[in-house]
Amino acid sequence: MDRVLLGHGSGGRLMHELIRLSFAPSFGLHGLGDAAVLAEEDGGRLALTTDSYVVSPLFFPGGDIGELAVNGTVNDLAMAGARPLYLTAGFIIEEGFPLEDLARVVDSMARAAEAAGVRVVAGDTKVVERGKGDGLYVNTAGVGRVPPGVRLSPARIRAGDGILVSGPLGRHGVAVMAERTGLAFEPAVLSDTAPLAGLADALLSAGGEGVRIMRDPTRGGLATTLKEFALESALAMRVEEALLPVPPGVRGACELLGLDPFYVANEGILVAVVAPDVSEYVLEAVRGHPLGAEAVLAGRVLEEPGEMVLLATRAGGSRLMDMLEGEQLPRIC
Repeated sequence: MDRVLLGHGSGGRLMHELIRLSFAPSFGLHGLGDAAVLAEEDGGRLALTTDSYVVSPLFFPGGDIGELAVNGTVNDLAMAGARPLYLTAGFIIEEGFPLEDLARVVDSMARAAEAAGVRVVAGDTKVVERGKGDGLYVNTAGVGRVPPGVRLSPARIRAGDGILVSGPLGRHGVAVMAERTGLAFEPAVLSDTAPLAGLADALLSAGGEGVRIMRDPTRGGLATTLKEFALESALAMRVEEALLPVPPGVRGACELLGLDPFYVANEGILVAVVAPDVSEYVLEAVRGHPLGAEAVLAGRVLEEPGEMVLLATRAGGSRLMDMLEGEQLPRIC
């Protein structure tokens, strides 16, 4: 393979290979998390992240590219255990893009930043020739502070830990896909885009150092996130299909289009691995937050078979879940 494919942006196996082979060696990267945690001279720690948003269409049921860009970067910081502080915003705008639409996006970003408790403090604007872009792309970068005592790492995952899923699966991917294709589903599905910093804070406050790791299952969905946990810990993740919350609209859309809801992108839920002695406290705390009312303990970490994800099916069987192969839904975020 000598060319970049759409699948290299899927969040699945091709993207991981692209980062591992093309970027990590040159930049000296040892971890592939969404945010880097950097030590300060006074003993504190900062988290730093950046992300680019190319979602199509720009406006979709439940959100738009501006809200998504703020929430996505806030969530990358929150999944590192950080309390988000500041963002930057970069805009690549195609000549001819309606100013009215740009104002809608910027206003949406301002509201999302206020809701997340962060400030947009710097930015950049570039305009490219007509036909050389696709309307609007947005990049956001963010910085946050990691409180003392927060130590999140896949190396801390242990056999017997619980796997917590904070809410319904697949809503963002199905909402964007429905708007893109003009299909309507009953019941209608709205994107779940939301800032997760408050929910993450509630989880960490309840679980303390018993919280091993958190991640938001965006591109590649729940299955790819669990596979990342399995590979990084060399342990097995086993989840119960009957416990995983898939809304009826998402289930119907996936059945109609031949998609697997466990690989569809989410933008407002998190997956956490927690120690068994704190799992019930953590679940209660997450359910007490407005974004976590439907949280479940969906499975356990097993010693064997290492680096595997097992789905215990409703029919009583078991099947392997791997990383997303190729591109199920391109330009989803």
